[in-house]
Amino acid sequence: MEQRCPIRLDTTGSRIHAEADGLRAQGPATRVELPGGVLAWSLNSYATIKKVLTDPRVTKSARNHWPAFINGEIPPDWEMISWIAMDNMVTSYGRDHVRLRRLVGKAFTPRRTELIRPRVVELTGELLDRMAARAPGEVVDLRAEFAYPLPARLVADLIGMSEEARVETAKAIDMMVDTTVSPQQAQQILQDWRAAMTELIAEKRRNPGEDITSDLIAARDVDGTRLTEAELTDTIFAILGAGSETTINFFDNAITALLTHPEQLQLVRTGAANWDDVIDETLRVESPLAHLPLRYAVEDIDLDGVTIPAGDPILVNYAAVGRDPALHADAPGEFDVTRADKEHLSFGHGPHYCLGAGVARLVATVGLSSLFDRFPEMALAVDPDELTPLPTFIMNGHRSLPVRLSAPVPSLS
Repeated sequence: MEQRCPIRLDTTGSRIHAEADGLRAQGPATRVELPGGVLAWSLNSYATIKKVLTDPRVTKSARNHWPAFINGEIPPDWEMISWIAMDNMVTSYGRDHVRLRRLVGKAFTPRRTELIRPRVVELTGELLDRMAARAPGEVVDLRAEFAYPLPARLVADLIGMSEEARVETAKAIDMMVDTTVSPQQAQQILQDWRAAMTELIAEKRRNPGEDITSDLIAARDVDGTRLTEAELTDTIFAILGAGSETTINFFDNAITALLTHPEQLQLVRTGAANWDDVIDETLRVESPLAHLPLRYAVEDIDLDGVTIPAGDPILVNYAAVGRDPALHADAPGEFDVTRADKEHLSFGHGPHYCLGAGVARLVATVGLSSLFDRFPEMALAVDPDELTPLPTFIMNGHRSLPVRLSAPVPSLS
């Protein structure tokens, strides 16, 4: 097969969908260059990604299956070091993955998810009340005022983190997904979030509460073989990061889509579509997670004539899945809440399917419905083309979301 030079991924995130289309056209797996000159295989088609996500020959553990990392060829200040240095259920393999997932999964059962609903409603109301105090017609950054704090504060509550600590840790999370950071910044990011998690764990050991961190500490301290200190630290961070960052960008994308397609919003208001339709269509056409670092081939893997050698890293592009013409032949890049087939893989697939998917759907439904009920006439304050993408090929969202608020409908609470 023809050998092509690796394609350097756009670290600024300015052309996520166009880049995915180009990579998909090159074949089932395409060599790309990551920051620091690290090479990986990028997957951009639905069929290939769904197959790989359930392939037992593919792992997420760099410490077990990435020779370059094991042999010290990946420096400790690599720009994406936080994504591979973690030791938790996201990066574990085999029995360790099953063990860690079982422990964390107890916090995200359907029953416990429903118990979270009152807090979601309360947080949503607080944020909307704050915006309602603004003068009608005032421009606000809806990402900063609503899309960001709602999921971020909820997940901080779930792990028992104070608001002050959350604000500080958020800086490290935001920098971690930024693929334009320097090596020095990358090393500092890793140190900062681990220090924040260590401090949280120490506080919860002194003052345990009804939260996920306290539950995981108890599981470890009862039987030290079940959860190492590194696993405890990195698992709590994974919950904080995954539970907030993706949902923040989901809100950003969903609100943008509805404000730029008012006829679609009207379908929801008339009952011709519902919020589940909005959620799944947003996840299909604008997955909040684009490329997710990293997976590795345990052995040589053949993908329709392209061989990924054992030990090579793999980059899955979730933002490319729902726009694959082979999956959605009818205008795959068009936002249409009435689309019968909204297939996507934005919550993952297989062993690493998102444990918090139920919580994310709950927050999305309550947040979107309440926002558009309270401000039915709000509108984008800039042309959609003026919205600036986040500087990353990992996440898919905007730096800000300027919206002109309408006169609020009085709260019923």
